[in-house]
Amino acid sequence: MLTDDLPIYIFDGTFYGLLTAIFESYERKHPRIQLCCRETYAPEFFSGHIDIHSDKVKAQRVWRGLQQKVASVHLGHFYKAFFSEQAAIHLALFRYARYIFDHPAGHDFNYGHEDVLAIAQMSQRVHREKHRMEAFVRFKKSGNGLFFAVISPDYNVLPLISKHFRNRYADQPWLIYDERRKYGIHYDLHALHEVTIDFTQEQAMTAQTAVIIDAQEELYTQLWKDYFRSTNIAERRNMKLHIQHVPRRYWRYLTEKEGKL
Repeated sequence: MLTDDLPIYIFDGTFYGLLTAIFESYERKHPRIQLCCRETYAPEFFSGHIDIHSDKVKAQRVWRGLQQKVASVHLGHFYKAFFSEQAAIHLALFRYARYIFDHPAGHDFNYGHEDVLAIAQMSQRVHREKHRMEAFVRFKKSGNGLFFAVISPDYNVLPLISKHFRNRYADQPWLIYDERRKYGIHYDLHALHEVTIDFTQEQAMTAQTAVIIDAQEELYTQLWKDYFRSTNIAERRNMKLHIQHVPRRYWRYLTEKEGKL
């Protein structure tokens, strides 16, 4: 809930936008603010707000300042936590930056501080989702040679996993589409590109089967399923432990789980 005694900053929801808001708070002498994304902000009658327009120069100044005062591991926490897309974390990141800048170096290790702890914990959750996407995403090869995968992660991890897949699949073109956020990352053998595809939820759910699958891909899929069945010892099956390591919500990405959802 917004309160009347603090200025309301409206930003575009981007990382640069957040860093710009931090810069502007010093420029405007606002040590405490309310922070909202432009897409979700619903202004009340007669309520005033300050529009923050992303400024690359201002954002980079803030980021360089954090680099000088924060250990690299905590800088990583700051960056990863942002991709949780949680409104509470956006404000925590703002307060964290103010706390770091207003105190001597070393305060990023103070886990007794509410925002330092919250950002570290959220970063761990985002990192766990990133790791699972890297482990569980399976591509299908279409007839035109493009490898295609649909995901729906809890957090916006596409920007965090793109480097992993570029390094691992540098010799093939691929597209990973986030059906929840309606955008994807495309690798064309040269560079990564962000693409927007206006799929409906139903279209996204069936996208991998809607494309014309390469005949050899179908053969490899069947061979993998046969191999998985042959190595799966029924007497040693521990479904509780299996689900602990591979939660059901990730089964949709696994070739060997097709038909078991």
